[in-house]
Amino acid sequence: MPRPEDVVFPGRERFEDRRKEREQRKLLDEFFDHATLLAVSRVINRGLFDAIDYPISTGKEGGVFRATKDAGWRAVKIYRISNATFRNLPPYALEALRREASAKNYGGLIFAWTRREHTILGRLQDAGVRSPVPFGHYRNVLVMEYIGTSEGAAPRLRDARIDDPQAVYDDLVVQIGRMVREARLVHGDLSPYNTLYFDGRPVLIDVAQSVAADHPEALRLLTRDLANYAKFFRRLGVPVETDEFLKAVGADRVGPPPAEVD
Repeated sequence: MPRPEDVVFPGRERFEDRRKEREQRKLLDEFFDHATLLAVSRVINRGLFDAIDYPISTGKEGGVFRATKDAGWRAVKIYRISNATFRNLPPYALEALRREASAKNYGGLIFAWTRREHTILGRLQDAGVRSPVPFGHYRNVLVMEYIGTSEGAAPRLRDARIDDPQAVYDDLVVQIGRMVREARLVHGDLSPYNTLYFDGRPVLIDVAQSVAADHPEALRLLTRDLANYAKFFRRLGVPVETDEFLKAVGADRVGPPPAEVD
């Protein structure tokens, strides 16, 4: 005897199709206003990707979409042009962005934020940090490497099945150490929730809020980032403490230089 959930009622499939179409249309209306459509068109004309396939993740600040490029894929990050994007941004980061952008409206800040993420991803690549390769940007659209396979995007570290937690921790020490020592940056919002897990290795993402390693807030932010990780790894059986993690990535090189003594 079939279970109730296995019974297909007449018209049910058509109803589901219409529901999905409505959801897709709503999503398109939320992200792809006229200005964003023009920006996407400009990026396509530059040859950065061919077409947007489907959303990977969406939120109040923006969304990431998989896009087709020749025989492969790329990730397209689109920020919403609204003040919601900066609602959770620390004041020091917003002030720094305002200075960098010389912008007084949210649209200008969004464009600067997008450019900033592209630039920081480039610095991480130069330092050998495992993170998405940036391919280009325009206004509120950022095109970067797609981390995943034909079956879907890579999961967050928090959601992934990890067979060797010690190896992942050791790898993170290397990646964050390169970010601190070589790129001279501190992520500022790093955790298992915004780290991808692909081919058994962590990939650092969402880097726009990163600060210089000599920023007055850098050590506090790095300590908070690594405390999040240490707690996560302890639950997986890796006996790591925050102080140990800090020492391993080179925290002694983080923070403003000592004041000169007359």
